[in-house]
Amino acid sequence: MRLLLAFLLWCVLLVLCWPVALLALVLFPFVWLLLLPFRLAAIAVTGVFAFLRALFLLPARLLGGR
Repeated sequence: MRLLLAFLLWCVLLVLCWPVALLALVLFPFVWLLLLPFRLAAIAVTGVFAFLRALFLLPARLLGGR
């Protein structure tokens, strides 16, 4: 659904202002590559927090908690 909405918005942008739409189409891969390290860092930080949560909740799980 999200992809369809993004495509429709891009089509509207293409009709209303085609140079900006074409510029967005060309720049999208570069922006994606630029943001990739931040996404990888977010995945790593999420993993560390999940590990710490599991580590702190381990005694409660061993004593019969959920």
